[in-house]
Amino acid sequence: MTHSPDLHGTTGFQRVLVGVDFSESSAHALGVARTRFPGSTLRLVHVTDARVTAAPDLMGGVSAAMPDPALLHTLEDADAARMTQLARPDEETELMVGDPVTGVLDAAVRWGADLIVVGTHAQGAFEHFFLGSTAEKIVARSRIPVLTVRREERA
Repeated sequence: MTHSPDLHGTTGFQRVLVGVDFSESSAHALGVARTRFPGSTLRLVHVTDARVTAAPDLMGGVSAAMPDPALLHTLEDADAARMTQLARPDEETELMVGDPVTGVLDAAVRWGADLIVVGTHAQGAFEHFFLGSTAEKIVARSRIPVLTVRREERA
């Protein structure tokens, strides 16, 4: 008899990594993870997006800009303060700088996560066409199961 993981936290997922970007969708996904996996160890991971120092070029791509260390340091400090407020004492946290998709995936593998939980954002077609969804990219590239959580839009 094979056993499949239980999405209610009683068996199965012991190490649940939650991608955090401080949005309402991310907060909702964290709430779902806390509720659905009460016996699991949660690790909240935030990646400060290093692309904030890149400039768009006229052809629709991105040209590398000289990184502004002061800006990145300020963003890291602000993100660390927000993570401290968000995390519960029994939850682990990790902060990184880089590409959010790669950062979350690398952190999950390094930590030995059984499951990745991420929130999804409602995007317009234009944004989705050019940027894609971080959650979609994580799902497409992950070898670890991914639970995407969509927050219901308010009327």
